[in-house]
Amino acid sequence: MPHDHSHAGHQHAAPPPGGGFNAAFAIGIGLNLAFVVAETIGGFWANSAALLSDAGHNLSDVLSLALAWGAAWLAGRPATQRYTFGYRGATIQAALLNTALLYAALGFILWETIDHLRHPEPVNGRWVMVLAGIGILINGVTALLFRSGQKSDVNVRGAYLHMLTDALVSVGVVAGGGLVLLTGWTWLDPVISFIILGIIAYSSWGLLRDSLRLGLQAVPDGIDPAAVRAWLLAQPQVESVHDLHIWSLSSSGHDAALMAHLVRPGGADAAWLGALTKGLETNFHIHHSTVQVEDGALPGGCHSHCEAPEVAHK
Repeated sequence: MPHDHSHAGHQHAAPPPGGGFNAAFAIGIGLNLAFVVAETIGGFWANSAALLSDAGHNLSDVLSLALAWGAAWLAGRPATQRYTFGYRGATIQAALLNTALLYAALGFILWETIDHLRHPEPVNGRWVMVLAGIGILINGVTALLFRSGQKSDVNVRGAYLHMLTDALVSVGVVAGGGLVLLTGWTWLDPVISFIILGIIAYSSWGLLRDSLRLGLQAVPDGIDPAAVRAWLLAQPQVESVHDLHIWSLSSSGHDAALMAHLVRPGGADAAWLGALTKGLETNFHIHHSTVQVEDGALPGGCHSHCEAPEVAHK
């Protein structure tokens, strides 16, 4: 049976280099790098596992910010003949790598904390409180720099959550330093470090989950694939839908793409395809769609390892 293949799609400009957060990344990296140096020196001088664990995590934050910034810059580069989608996927790779680095750092800090618990040493609680108090200010300010973009981009959300978590953890370190200063119980310091590690691991779980989903090209959050299929089947004269794929081109929640094959007798003209593409954008926030229209079932069935066609009931 003859069939007509038509394609509809959008070409969108790349996001701005740095994702619009160049200043936030630069300020965040500068502030946190200076604080890591100060906190590491202070941690050794005060014999504080809590300070050293916080410094280690802050160092991972500096690396994370640098990776996120580099990925955001790459995402703003134009597409090429080989990289036809541009480099938007770099933000997904950065989110995955940042999560891996974070949990690796947690493992190292956990080992050091266990050693401090087994061999507790005197802790300078006053020095711990001073440095951790500075951390509240630095991490809090950095988190605010990324707040506006954290709901729409996993890459930016990673930076925001790291900084916000650090600010909250620093509050705990200040409280712990005060308790050590008042009671003299040196074992409190590694115990507080354990609590810090637990908070970081728990708060980062969602980032790990979302990064893995993006890396595996899962359907983005907020898009119901069953609803998309039903909507496509409801379009005039569409008999079935197959080979439907929905994924995200980058870590941004507004960068969804779709590919689908529709069986529609008589094929489709430009006006129909334009309305279909506009409808996907309006109803599901899918901004990059490619639709192949077939005027009947393919000879010999589906040839691209797609699922069996679903027939509309009209």
